[in-house]
Amino acid sequence: MKAMVMTQFGGPEVFEAREIPLPQPQAQELLVKVYATSVNPMDCRIRQGPWPGLTPPAILGYDVSGEAVAVGEGVNDFQVGDEVYYTPPPFTQGSDAEYHVVNEAIVARKPSTLSHLEAASIPLVGNMAWDALARAQLQAGETILIHGGAGGVGSLAIQLAKAREATVLTTCRSPHREFVKSLGADEVIDYTQEDTFAVVNQRTQGAGVDVVLDTVGKEILSKSIAVTKPFGRLVTMVGQTGDMTRGVYKNLTIHLVMIQRARSTLDALRSLIEQGRIKPVVDTVLPLYEVAQAHRRLEEGGVRGKIMLQVKED
Repeated sequence: MKAMVMTQFGGPEVFEAREIPLPQPQAQELLVKVYATSVNPMDCRIRQGPWPGLTPPAILGYDVSGEAVAVGEGVNDFQVGDEVYYTPPPFTQGSDAEYHVVNEAIVARKPSTLSHLEAASIPLVGNMAWDALARAQLQAGETILIHGGAGGVGSLAIQLAKAREATVLTTCRSPHREFVKSLGADEVIDYTQEDTFAVVNQRTQGAGVDVVLDTVGKEILSKSIAVTKPFGRLVTMVGQTGDMTRGVYKNLTIHLVMIQRARSTLDALRSLIEQGRIKPVVDTVLPLYEVAQAHRRLEEGGVRGKIMLQVKED
């Protein structure tokens, strides 16, 4: 099979098209023909290296939408021909290839209303957004501040928060304002032109928000303490700097979230998608062999949602 292989750690130029052996499914595994995958910030960080537990040459890629073409012994929930979607585990062969082998426990049936390209935009960021809001225990009627609403995780988190009947404040650049409003954001703050925290204070009449979700990193979360209600919750899945001790005086809870690969989450996301309550957000579609260009585009910034790689036509 064909695959785009990361030959060494470094810049986007390290990818090389190679022919590699077709993997075979073992017990409880599926062999999936990959129709589409994507590029996530995680791919870029791993490519830049060094990365513990991974030695080049390696195949990256952490989203799959495709078709089961073979099943291993003991597979009970899927059969050949099923359309599936999932996010591969780290430090295994990734999805930048024509085929991928995966344990059935983390696989779910693809949303019937989506193309493979659309479905492949969901698994990693969908799991992250779902887990973040679950850890925060966001409730109907509460207010959440989402930093980075136009990105992959942020764009789904807005929709999931609205599905929970929360009020959503989010940050982005001005060109993305109408886009994030279309996802359901109640207040959009251009962090390059406005004082984010002054706007939040004004919007909440000084009360602050119940939950902060940070997809940006650095000092954003520590600065958000000032606009978080007492006993509020802060959630992040990115690296942090800054002094968090001020949160002690408000009895804040801080959640550090790492993705949990669970079929139940993908099933829940599929239900919301098929009900029309959340939708995929695709910025750019490139063929698999242009994975280097996809990495460059993501690192340039300003991406709305996800950059997709088409492996096979639907």
